[in-house]
Amino acid sequence: MEPQATGVTDGRKPGRLSPCVCSTLRMVSRAVTQLYDDILRPSGLRVTQFSILATMARSGEANLRQLEAGLAIDQTTLTRSLNLLERDRMIERVPHPDGRIKAMRLTRKGRRVLNVARPLWAQAQDKVLRDLGTRVWDDAQRRLARLLHVAVEKRRLRRNRMRKPVRA
Repeated sequence: MEPQATGVTDGRKPGRLSPCVCSTLRMVSRAVTQLYDDILRPSGLRVTQFSILATMARSGEANLRQLEAGLAIDQTTLTRSLNLLERDRMIERVPHPDGRIKAMRLTRKGRRVLNVARPLWAQAQDKVLRDLGTRVWDDAQRRLARLLHVAVEKRRLRRNRMRKPVRA
């Protein structure tokens, strides 16, 4: 599958189109997700569920907003994943002083499944790092962190502009 081209030239050759950043990142993300999902399959978890459980295990308890921010995941996708984890009794809701906040924690079953999944996740991580190279990954990680910051900041600024009332 060829990344979509945009009308922006890449600066190397006149008239040559550069690949769409979004399409390329989504394609890479899907392929890497499939690799991790395949290796995690014996645990019964997908990598998105593993990430949620691992985040909750580190913090002991988490709410929707904390997970959204920590995992950079949209509320709809997160809610769907949380509902599946709750249905499968891997997480449970816990009371919070502010009744509007949905707090959750791992159940005993969730901790067991996460313990089964951790070595599988490590296998996937090792495979990717071995094939890619740790230096290449370190460089890519720095660049992707910058891209994430830019995308999140731009989105936040755009939302804030849309919320401000228009003065006549």
